[in-house]
Amino acid sequence: MKSMTGFGRGEVVTGGWRFAIELAAVNRKQGEIVLTLPREWQAHEAALRQYIGERVARGRVVATVKIECLRGVQEQVKVDLDLARAYVAALRQVAEATGAGLNVDAADVLRAPGVFTVEESVPQGPEVGPALEQALSRAMEAFERTRLAEGAALGRDLEARLAELHEVLAKIIVQAPKVTVHQRASLTRRLEEAGLPLPWPDERLLREIALFAERSDISEELTRLASHLDQCALTLRGSEPAGRPLDFLCQELHREFNTIGSKANDAGLAHLVVAGKGAVEKLREQVQNIE
Repeated sequence: MKSMTGFGRGEVVTGGWRFAIELAAVNRKQGEIVLTLPREWQAHEAALRQYIGERVARGRVVATVKIECLRGVQEQVKVDLDLARAYVAALRQVAEATGAGLNVDAADVLRAPGVFTVEESVPQGPEVGPALEQALSRAMEAFERTRLAEGAALGRDLEARLAELHEVLAKIIVQAPKVTVHQRASLTRRLEEAGLPLPWPDERLLREIALFAERSDISEELTRLASHLDQCALTLRGSEPAGRPLDFLCQELHREFNTIGSKANDAGLAHLVVAGKGAVEKLREQVQNIE
């Protein structure tokens, strides 16, 4: 089991350059990859995205690519000559239109916005692709270690939540058969208090008790609850991403508890249903952290 959150960094040094990639992930129901590359490296983006996407099922992963020249800062000085000529031409038009004198030197033109720029260069040789892939592979190894470590802790907590739900289910199984008995005693008592005692077994009384037992029968819901809990345990022990399946099972568990609560006209069962729904909610909150 893996957590959706994690961090990993990997780097490669080649050709006088250090290529580094950092991976950081946070919770998100769907998968999302945020990757920003220099314009010169856009051809490598699809391969890097595919590599990450094949290993991360859900969560928001931000991949930060960094490069450092180990031979000192490599900068390129660029001059936009077309823009410089346009500035000079515009100044001449202003001078001609106003009759003002024109005294423009190169320094004036270079100070104009956009004419003079300094850009840090990036390598563009055949070594770029393999270096990026190797740096990403190393970052992913560290990234997966953190996710597995946190996932193990989450797994232990989820096992405890499932144990709590098994306890609630066991108590409901014990309490459920008593509901009809309590209803029979309650109905008999109310008839006696109203001055309408009926001998036992009376056909009308038996029919009323049978109808109540049918309406309050929760055997199917208990069977499904047990099945859902078993499926949760199997999913936790599996090797596939467990977040989405467990999220669905939490919805089903909550639905079964709701049905039991609406069917069982009993205060003891009502308290157990509240406890079960609370345990399911705690389970669901932790599931939101799992891949």
